[in-house]
Amino acid sequence: MALARFLIGRLFKAALVLLAVLVLNFFLIHAAPGDPAAVMAGEAGAADQIFLDQLRERFGLNLPLHEQLWIYISGVVQLDFGFSYRQQMPVLDLILDRLPATLLLTGTAFVISLIMGVAAGAVAAMRRGRWSDTAITTAALIFYATPLYWVALMAVLLFSVTLGWLPGFGMETVGGNYTGLDRWLDVAEHLVLPALTLGLFFMAVYTRMTRASMLEVSRLDFVKTARAKGLKPGVIQRRHVLRNAILPIVTLAGLQAGQMVGGAILTETVFAWPGIGRLMFEALLQRDYNLLLGVFFISAAMVILFNLVTDLVYRIADPRIEAAG
Repeated sequence: MALARFLIGRLFKAALVLLAVLVLNFFLIHAAPGDPAAVMAGEAGAADQIFLDQLRERFGLNLPLHEQLWIYISGVVQLDFGFSYRQQMPVLDLILDRLPATLLLTGTAFVISLIMGVAAGAVAAMRRGRWSDTAITTAALIFYATPLYWVALMAVLLFSVTLGWLPGFGMETVGGNYTGLDRWLDVAEHLVLPALTLGLFFMAVYTRMTRASMLEVSRLDFVKTARAKGLKPGVIQRRHVLRNAILPIVTLAGLQAGQMVGGAILTETVFAWPGIGRLMFEALLQRDYNLLLGVFFISAAMVILFNLVTDLVYRIADPRIEAAG
């Protein structure tokens, strides 16, 4: 019953946040310089005033802003995100076509960064002051401070161009026409470089945070009591230290999972990965308002969903925590 109240309360708040994001994005996009009708007219090779007026009337761009907003919100409620001027397709179809690629990339990067980051941070904390601790913390600092685009370009140059070990661009081999298991293996091979590149920064964050959190917990009284009882060091670290140190990392991971979706723009652009990040970048250049708003809305919805899942995991990890309604 408490869980049901928690879920209903969070879903209600999520709906309010999504509405606020929708309205804010709408006004911000329309406040940006550039006229989508002029872009479409320029691509059609006819930029006279009559043609511009026809385009504005056809796509409702000549209506007052508050009427455009009401029409847009009414459509979103019915899962109608409008029509892409540039792509000549419904926005929802475009997003659904690209979303699986982004979820595959960000999901893989998230899992890799979380598992490897927590493992490296735990090893560093248990071997504090030794050479392995120094090596792990130094590597984490380097990955944390290195710009993502530089890592992506160097990864392509080294592992794809120079060594030829991994493909550097795209999601599948062009002309490969693979099916079944061969296709999955082909996609997995293309996924290695972009997923590792996207996950390196977050891996460094989890490593540093896990190490600091475990060192802090290891100084608490209940851990000293466990040592006094004669428990083995491995058992103390696993059952008492890591279990309690993992809670703030779960919270951070939930927040960063949503950020990772938005941060995939650069990775998808460099590696030509056909996800919604790259779609958003193209829509921005083309002043495709409806498509841009649709991608923003889906990204915000995913961030909120990840936060909700994080709260649920937090309650499971520590049942003593009572979620505020």
